[in-house]
Amino acid sequence: MNSDATGFLIICSAMVLFMTPGLAFFYGGLVRASSVVSMMMMSFGSIALVAVMWVIFGYAMSFGNAGRGSYVGIDGVFGIDLNQLFLGGALQDATDHNNGFSLVFAGFQGTFAIITVALISGAIADRAKFGSWMLFAGVWATLVYFPVASWIFNFQADASGRVMNGGWLVYRVGVLDFAGGTAVEIASGASALALALVVGKRFGFSKGMHAPHNVPLVLIGVGILWFGWFGFNAGSALAANGKATLAFVNTLAAPVAGMLTWSLYEKLKHGKATSVGAGSGAVAALVAITPSCGFLTPIWSLVLGAIVGVICAMAIELKFILGFDDSLDVVGVHLVGGLVGTLYLGFFANGAGLIYSGTFDQLGKQAIGAFTVLIYAFCLSYAIGWCIQKTIGLRITSTDELAGVDLVVHGESAYSGHDPRWSWRLGARG
Repeated sequence: MNSDATGFLIICSAMVLFMTPGLAFFYGGLVRASSVVSMMMMSFGSIALVAVMWVIFGYAMSFGNAGRGSYVGIDGVFGIDLNQLFLGGALQDATDHNNGFSLVFAGFQGTFAIITVALISGAIADRAKFGSWMLFAGVWATLVYFPVASWIFNFQADASGRVMNGGWLVYRVGVLDFAGGTAVEIASGASALALALVVGKRFGFSKGMHAPHNVPLVLIGVGILWFGWFGFNAGSALAANGKATLAFVNTLAAPVAGMLTWSLYEKLKHGKATSVGAGSGAVAALVAITPSCGFLTPIWSLVLGAIVGVICAMAIELKFILGFDDSLDVVGVHLVGGLVGTLYLGFFANGAGLIYSGTFDQLGKQAIGAFTVLIYAFCLSYAIGWCIQKTIGLRITSTDELAGVDLVVHGESAYSGHDPRWSWRLGARG
């Protein structure tokens, strides 16, 4: 790889890392005023913990190369490359060949791991212990994300783009996933559902129980996420080439359609099109275009965004019908959006989908990949969450929940008017 590709990936890596603070803003605006610090700390805690794990052993698990002779495990399924511990192999490549591409690729993929973990936290907003969340995040990244990332992202392709070897879902099954619809979106959404079931409903759970406390904060988060998503999707081409430009344009096309259809759905059903709904429509379409952005023409991206804007708007109602409390609709947006975007390729992927090939072959491969990751992530996440809940506890008490997570767990508040430590100043003003 030349220096241009390395520079391109450095920029994209920074953009993807910026997505996690954007997610913190997005989630922070959606929760109660007394839970903002807790919600945002879950995202920032994920940055710190997952990045450390990624450097030490996460990259070695996700991108092991059995050809080095030090791979321990089942090739392409689950294992670790001892030469890649502490990014040793990537660092050696940068030193020996004066080419930092391997090292920046490791950093780029590390930012994917960070935001995938952070996404799950939205399902347990307003009621989780920070320390228990960090324990869950560490175990989940090790047992769920690192192996699944290997199944999807760890492959080598020839000059024509044909996969030659790598993780079993891409190499052996033939799943198409350009930037992580399975490893990022479906895995986090399925895990969010499992964790919401383990933790249980918020006190007084009902439809409309908590409106977003700060809508501008939500929209700032959407803007940052959308900006970073260009790096997320276009960067997955690993070079500033035609595939990257296609992914870039599709990352523009799908969300604008999603904003329109989600807003239209709200207007028709509820009489008002909300700004939070428009932002959610953009995020839902960004989720759906993630696996598809390198395999669709822009017109089919617009169609995908339009479809998913309505489907995800309808899907978030499921938690009230089925009775699970996914606080910030991670299931309705990320799991459902990821499924739609992944399966959509079975119909419209360039050269492989039904409309081009005349067969359902690719749809079958997409379904195998999507539901394998869904089942694996859900089962492992439920087991991890259940063990934590039964030992040190994952949920705060109902009394503390009513008092506000921020003061109880972190000893601080996002707003001085809600913080007793500042009450003397308020009183002094008369």
